[in-house]
Amino acid sequence: MAKGTKVPPLHEFAEEQEKARFEENQRILNESRTLRCELRDRTAEVEELRHRLGLLETLEAARPEPPDWLTPKKKKGALHSAIPCFGLGDIHWGEKVEPDRIDGLNKYGVEIAKQRTRRAFEKAVTVPREYMAGLKFDGIQVFFTGDMVGGIIHEELKETNEEAITESVLGMAEHLSAGLGMLADEFGRVNVSAVVGNHGRLTKQMPTKNPQECMDWLVYQMVARDFRNDDRVTMDAPRALSARATVYGTNYYLTHGTQFKGGGGISGIAAPLLLGTHRATRKSAAAKKPFDVMVLGHFHQEFFWPAKGLIVCGTPKGYDEYAAFKEYEPETPRATMWLTTPEHGATSYWPLFCGDRKAEGW
Repeated sequence: MAKGTKVPPLHEFAEEQEKARFEENQRILNESRTLRCELRDRTAEVEELRHRLGLLETLEAARPEPPDWLTPKKKKGALHSAIPCFGLGDIHWGEKVEPDRIDGLNKYGVEIAKQRTRRAFEKAVTVPREYMAGLKFDGIQVFFTGDMVGGIIHEELKETNEEAITESVLGMAEHLSAGLGMLADEFGRVNVSAVVGNHGRLTKQMPTKNPQECMDWLVYQMVARDFRNDDRVTMDAPRALSARATVYGTNYYLTHGTQFKGGGGISGIAAPLLLGTHRATRKSAAAKKPFDVMVLGHFHQEFFWPAKGLIVCGTPKGYDEYAAFKEYEPETPRATMWLTTPEHGATSYWPLFCGDRKAEGW
């Protein structure tokens, strides 16, 4: 040590050593705590893996024995009673639709109307016969929803219809009578409920006091006369805008549907029709004639929602210029069928496709 250097006292070296030992002990203690935490976490992970491994080993060792479910044997004879319901309307007999005006989506005229009307009735026979095996049919309920003839309510219809409205009345009546006769031969009993539409009217506005001032009503009366001596067919075409029918206790309320407006939004026809169903329900309740399901046409769109009390029948006419102008979604020509059973009411819906482009020659 150089001469004159001052040597620190011994107690100062002792304090530094003590401080160093304290800091080292703190570091070791912190590391120990960290390691204990990591060890605890790893131990928990190991236990979880052991649990999963044990579960997998248990499942691997297990031998599931599913119950022996055999296909139910077919019983001889019909199991349940049911009545097919056949909705037909918006035929617009006499109107003309040109394919080149609606992007080739449809063609329509009197000859095609004849074919599609016949196919609709034929499907009303063959679908129950071929697709509803095991049921006993106690008859068939027919709903004519109106707009059976195209009419002349617009100037352009007067110009473009293929025939006079009186000719349309005769043609429509003849084909409805032929179809009902076919149904009577197949099902034995046919009950028809019929209402007028807005297209066959003879007045400027839709008649509310005298619905019989509509060519649809005249068509129905001509058909009823054809079966006046045939007990197999009963027909109800009231002088009113609505009709009622009860099938196995399910009460149906039939109307054309022109009184319900709207349906241009995303919900389509659902919103105005559900509102209309609500209003009709309240009116019928006030008259002490409640119904379970409202049946209608008019919208040229099929809509089957009996759980909400609503069935909308399709149209054999198919897509037309008005629907294209409104940018409505195209729907193939069809009539509508569903079953009514004693247990479940309106159920099991079938669209009856009645268009045949090849047979119709377009």
